[in-house]
Amino acid sequence: MTLDVHQSPIVLKPDPSRVIARLFVAGREDVGPGDSRATEVIGRILALSDEAVDVAMRDLDDRFETRHRDLHDTFRSNADLIRPRRNGQPAISDARQLLIGAAFTHEYAIEGAALCNPSAVLHPQQDTTGDVRFVMSVRGIGEGHRSSIGFRTGTLAPDGTVSIDEPGRFPTTALAGSASNHRSVFNAKLSDLDDREIAAYILEALPAKFENHELDLRIEALATQVATRRHASSTIGHLRRIARSSYLAEFADTTDLSERVLWPLSPAEAHGMEDARFVRFVDDDGGVTYYATYTAFDGTNIAQHLLETVDFQQFVASPVGGDAAVGKGLALFPRKVGGRFVALSRSDRETNAIAFSEDLHCWNAADTIQVPDRTWEILQLGNCGSPIETEAGWLVLTHGVGPMRTYSLGAILLDLDEPHRVIAGSEHPIVTPIDGRRDGYVPNVVYSCGGFAHNDTLVIPYGIADQNISFATLSISELLGTLKPGP
Repeated sequence: MTLDVHQSPIVLKPDPSRVIARLFVAGREDVGPGDSRATEVIGRILALSDEAVDVAMRDLDDRFETRHRDLHDTFRSNADLIRPRRNGQPAISDARQLLIGAAFTHEYAIEGAALCNPSAVLHPQQDTTGDVRFVMSVRGIGEGHRSSIGFRTGTLAPDGTVSIDEPGRFPTTALAGSASNHRSVFNAKLSDLDDREIAAYILEALPAKFENHELDLRIEALATQVATRRHASSTIGHLRRIARSSYLAEFADTTDLSERVLWPLSPAEAHGMEDARFVRFVDDDGGVTYYATYTAFDGTNIAQHLLETVDFQQFVASPVGGDAAVGKGLALFPRKVGGRFVALSRSDRETNAIAFSEDLHCWNAADTIQVPDRTWEILQLGNCGSPIETEAGWLVLTHGVGPMRTYSLGAILLDLDEPHRVIAGSEHPIVTPIDGRRDGYVPNVVYSCGGFAHNDTLVIPYGIADQNISFATLSISELLGTLKPGP
């Protein structure tokens, strides 16, 4: 059977005009050594005449107010952040306060370099028009190769046509708050510490799920022992860093979903949030939660983290632990199997594996289910997002890397009740780089972080050369008919 794969004419390109306003401190840029010049900058602004301040603010408003929502609020917030540098100087006018804030603000183009690694799920709100609405996460890459997670919305028409809505005008980052911690994750991440006794003393008295203030109380109880334990300070430092990886990110309900940008908020993801794999998860009681695993990158180390939301307005972020969650490519199944959470893993960096968890946050072991054995995947394998449930089995989109570091998409089929069993797989790629869609930031790459199904239609959003995004649609029944039975 031949497989008819329809390539959408849509090509979403990075838009350098999509900018967010971020704190900027002269002398403390992201790269290179340097000391803050905040005091000197504030002194110069305080020395300006009232007329010069007013002229500067009118100019800033003319040039930037149409590019941001509530820009003056951002200026005031950033001015408050550096208020200690004013050294107790007297009150100043609102205009001068705004100018100080503007001096400590810069625009960051969230898609300045690339737009890639899409993952699509059914939208939590559907209508009765006959079209199916979906939400697609995207990885925006900007200055310094820093990544954030953005969103687009779109529809799938009854005839299989994909459409993408125009994104909102004002990309907006979330307000941050604290979130709960999971003891199993701490234990997994601290297993190699030199002083496990210290970690055990702190963690064993905490509940399975605990808050930051509870951790602080346990650390305070240890204070008298710090001087006599060689590794106590470093262990406490590790515990606090892990705790900072759990947080709440919330957007105002006045923002459009396509304007919401998940920007790095914890030290573990300081250099980027990459490759989000979203899944619409249905719990045993029928409740729906959207989860996403993503790669947190601090500039040196990578780690798997988890997002949780029910409405794409409030997100809970937290780290995950265990040997199966090492590296990249953890992808959750859309429901429990046999009473346990299940995920695809690529913890060894080159094969597809499967892992199980009791609590969704700790994945202790992975069993290999697929190894590279065809030319188009001979370098390594990985998943392309969460499995899709069909009557025939779990349909898993895969990516394979072959000669000339060419990425192609394939598929395998897993048993519904025993997902570690591979029923069938692709002999040939489903989607591969073609002329006109080969060049970009990373040539010869097609890559997806997850598609969705509606009736017999499979929608695969994919990145083109880690630069742009397009879509492929195909018949699920036809795809299943092309898979070759066997391990």
